[in-house]
Amino acid sequence: MSKKTRSTKKKVGKVATAAKRGTADVKPDKVAKAPAKKQAEKDAKPKRISALDAAAQVLQKSGKSMTSKALIAAMAEQNLWKSAAGKTPHATLYAAMLREISAKGEKARFKKVDRGLFAFNAEGK
Repeated sequence: MSKKTRSTKKKVGKVATAAKRGTADVKPDKVAKAPAKKQAEKDAKPKRISALDAAAQVLQKSGKSMTSKALIAAMAEQNLWKSAAGKTPHATLYAAMLREISAKGEKARFKKVDRGLFAFNAEGK
């Protein structure tokens, strides 16, 4: 067996090579930060509600079980939540509600009543 020998040359990275040539971009150590926003400006902009939160509100107000398509329509009607540009927001909402039910169990805000039907879980608040 032959032994592998290491090269005694130092490897020079691209940055070091570019710096020697004078072509490297000089990056400052600290980047100037933009001025901090005022608290009043932050409070003036209303926080956007998530689809899950909006669905929980709709189910709680209605008091009956609904499909995800009906929930999306009701959320848009009540101006709680609208899909930005998604083609299937009902499928996304359906999957998110199932994820919450499987992750939180009895403490979830939703409960699955029947195939495709969800109701508000009062015990899961």
